[in-house]
Amino acid sequence: MDSALQEKKPPYLMIAILFIGAFVSFLNNSLLNVALPSIMVDLNIKDYSTIQWLSTGYMLVSGILIPASAFLLTRFSNRSLFITSMAIFTLGTAIAAVAPNFSLLLTGRMVQAAGSSVMGPLLMNIMLVSFPREKRGTAMGIFGLVMITAPAIGPTLSGFIVEYYDWRLLFEMILPLAVISLLLGIWKSKNVMQQNKNATLDYFSIILSSIGFGGLLYGFSSASSDGWTDQVVLITLIVGAIALIAFVVRQLKMDTPLLDLRVYKYPMFALGSVIAIVNAVAMFSGMILTPAYVQNVRGITPLDSGLMMLPGAIIMGIMSPITGRLFDKYGPRVLGVIGLTITAISTYMLANLQIDSSHAYIILVYTLRMFGMAMVMMPIMTNGLNQLPTRLNPHGTAVNNTAQQVSGSIGTAILITIMNSVTKTKAEDLMTGVDPTTLTAANKALLTQEALLAGIQYSFYIALGINIVALILVFFIKHAEVSDERFETSKNQQGKTETKPAVN
Repeated sequence: MDSALQEKKPPYLMIAILFIGAFVSFLNNSLLNVALPSIMVDLNIKDYSTIQWLSTGYMLVSGILIPASAFLLTRFSNRSLFITSMAIFTLGTAIAAVAPNFSLLLTGRMVQAAGSSVMGPLLMNIMLVSFPREKRGTAMGIFGLVMITAPAIGPTLSGFIVEYYDWRLLFEMILPLAVISLLLGIWKSKNVMQQNKNATLDYFSIILSSIGFGGLLYGFSSASSDGWTDQVVLITLIVGAIALIAFVVRQLKMDTPLLDLRVYKYPMFALGSVIAIVNAVAMFSGMILTPAYVQNVRGITPLDSGLMMLPGAIIMGIMSPITGRLFDKYGPRVLGVIGLTITAISTYMLANLQIDSSHAYIILVYTLRMFGMAMVMMPIMTNGLNQLPTRLNPHGTAVNNTAQQVSGSIGTAILITIMNSVTKTKAEDLMTGVDPTTLTAANKALLTQEALLAGIQYSFYIALGINIVALILVFFIKHAEVSDERFETSKNQQGKTETKPAVN
């Protein structure tokens, strides 16, 4: 089955249509973050924790629905799934664009999330079945161009629009792209993936998944602002953890699970998934801590802050297809070692930023870090997926997307908490023996900057430790060979031990 699919010419038109849809949905992930203060003023929202739900709610809906993407990809045709998802996303975008109040805007964002959550797994699975495994690196590198670049340019684009135009333009400019993608999907898309019309949905697994992933995502995202001792945070984390454990146990006992966690029996997939999780924590932390330094320590505007990080996004976009080709030629270990070494060095440099560090230095170091990460993410993930038989591709991509979504949220919350704690301690130390009444406004601002800088530096050192863990793990990566699903199945039918995929 796998070889038969690979002999066919890849459906480039279908892939191009999916790329447009995936690009606008990925771009939408980070587009609103910079605009939240402006929306707060325009809609007369008094509490920042309320407006933050425009980002938190989007993330929660995505985190809940991504685990179900494996079932959706197995049960429904890729054409109908894309058209439905894009229609839902377009509807949500239209609602958000005309929303007269916060409630309707939040509704639009959540509808958007429901549509976009399956877009990444769908495109990734189309790429996996459309290209032979020896060329998947190049194909997945192009996928990485969309997955990484779109959310990376979001803050820059958002900062420009918020500074010179109305925040509603963020939705109004996405709406025609979404409509074009939807119309192209209806007109030109074809089915290229096999489907199992007999697949059934385990509703109890959906409930456990929603409570588990939703509880953890909400708890960790709220902990950074409400604190770890907040009663609601603690309850959601505990309930989420219990539900997630029950979900995992149920999936392992079922013959046809909602999310087949047996993908972790494949060693290169398991190792690649762990490295991707660790790397996601480090990457998301950099995307939070660097703007905090640039805007709050240096006092640079959101637009200029976004422009300073734009070269890093461009480099990631350029490097993604290149690293894909290099992966096909040299395998994942060389790229992983070089990429994570560069990432670790640049993270150390970010941990030593000072109040007077030049703009050029900040841009150079941040861009270098993005360059290193671009060499790691897609090659490691592709190598792990290469070891899975085709029937497990939907589950492998769903597991990877879910794990990175949850780990990114958890890592960001923990590092922000560390930053806030160190900042508070440093501020108290700086104020020791100082009479507050004698401080001028300029001196108070300088003390605040120094305290926050200490918190950011410490958090970057934690991120450096996380980078080093990933660097150590990557030395154990081997180039995964094709897993022969037909041989594996025939042996299982004979009741013999399941064949282990080869690595060299």
